[in-house]
Amino acid sequence: MPGVITTGSHPAASWPGVKRWWGVSYDEHEEQYTDLFDIETSEKKYEEIIETSNFGLMTVKPEGTPITYDSDSQGVTTRITNVTYATGYIVTYEEQRDGLYDVVSKRRAKKLAFSARQTVENVAANVYNRAFNASYLGADGVVMCSAAHPTLSGNQSNLLTTAAELSEASLEDLVIQTMDATDSRGNKISVKPVSLHIPTAKVFEANRIVNSTLQGHTANNAINAIKFLGIFPKGIKPNQYFTSTTAFFIRTNVEGMVFQWRERPDLSRDADGDTMNAKAKIIARFACRHFDHRSVFGTAGV
Repeated sequence: MPGVITTGSHPAASWPGVKRWWGVSYDEHEEQYTDLFDIETSEKKYEEIIETSNFGLMTVKPEGTPITYDSDSQGVTTRITNVTYATGYIVTYEEQRDGLYDVVSKRRAKKLAFSARQTVENVAANVYNRAFNASYLGADGVVMCSAAHPTLSGNQSNLLTTAAELSEASLEDLVIQTMDATDSRGNKISVKPVSLHIPTAKVFEANRIVNSTLQGHTANNAINAIKFLGIFPKGIKPNQYFTSTTAFFIRTNVEGMVFQWRERPDLSRDADGDTMNAKAKIIARFACRHFDHRSVFGTAGV
């Protein structure tokens, strides 16, 4: 029977010990998903975020003519549906009665905690891993990082114009794109870079580009403008769960990446009345998605 712990596999500890060790283990793992999203709480099966437009520019009103009235249009609606995740294990009645319940369960509780952490981190990172994958579209009908996000003023881009490897030049180009962003009516808005998100393969190069005092790969002693201007106030965020070794992203001050908790991971136990086996399980409900392309800019790299 899958999931059953017998005397030939791993015993578990007394229930109070399991509860305590599970909580401690879960907290010990560094959280990375919180760097990728704004964390919110959900109260329902799903949450919806509705886009509304700003007004356009004022128009000239010739003497004696009526005022031209504008309206705020409704854009796309993003539905974020919570998903249930769960796992657990079973300890046999015989194992409990034979006093083997206190030996290995602390490790097994840690494994449950590890499973929960890995699940959250992988689900969150996959939103970025699929940022250029046409099988995963946003509510506006295109991928997360695209040159063709439809708006009232025409298509807009949060994709580096020409795919490139991470370098000082490509990073500066992507930063400029964020600064030139407009709302759906084409109005200039204050979009600013906040953090740089990279795979672990780029951690050294990213730090040389962002944190060196002087400009790299040159002997002219020019300042490093990225550092001098404080372009990334929240710094560089390497992510071990990114699957691409070349893609990189800039998160901005625009809210548009949401991770919502409906139920945080919690450990519980139950018993099978027929077999007298004990069950330990964790369950969580959450979801994450992007809804405003101005919140993240990226490139698949080369």
